[in-house]
Amino acid sequence: MPEYRRNFVPGGTYFFTVNLLERRNNDLLVRHIDVLREAVRVTRQSHPFYIAAWVVLPEHMHCIWTLPPGDVNYVNRWRLIKMRFSRAIPGTEPLSASRLKRGERGIWQRRYWEHTVRDERDYAAHVDYIHINPLKHGLVRRLADWPYSSFHRMVAGGVYPADWAGDGLAEGLGYAD
Repeated sequence: MPEYRRNFVPGGTYFFTVNLLERRNNDLLVRHIDVLREAVRVTRQSHPFYIAAWVVLPEHMHCIWTLPPGDVNYVNRWRLIKMRFSRAIPGTEPLSASRLKRGERGIWQRRYWEHTVRDERDYAAHVDYIHINPLKHGLVRRLADWPYSSFHRMVAGGVYPADWAGDGLAEGLGYAD
């Protein structure tokens, strides 16, 4: 079995990508957005973290968190969020023998991508990456039309203009009629 190496920086800021196990034609995260929000809310009550940016797409999500000073345990926070979400929705997904043996649901990929944010430039690049994702995946023409994003909070706070990234027709964003 491969050995996964995670970087643990006390009070660090991290970028994450978390995927559903079955990504093709799967809208589970947006279909159950209220369940996901509640799982995050309850987890933050017992294990606080600051959410700098977040976007939820149909089958994956990206976010940036900052942990409290001295705290390195983002692993447990993700375990709790995934567990709470999984327990709150109906169990209709097919299960592999491996997942049955482990008593797991077939909802989430076991692993997730984590990147320790190094500096302000790295932070800004990842915040932009998070917010451009609905356009990149062709889900909307304008970022303001995607409801599951911290983009709206950042527009209200003056970080982005409401028309940031234009209409989604820019080269390389994957959206065209």
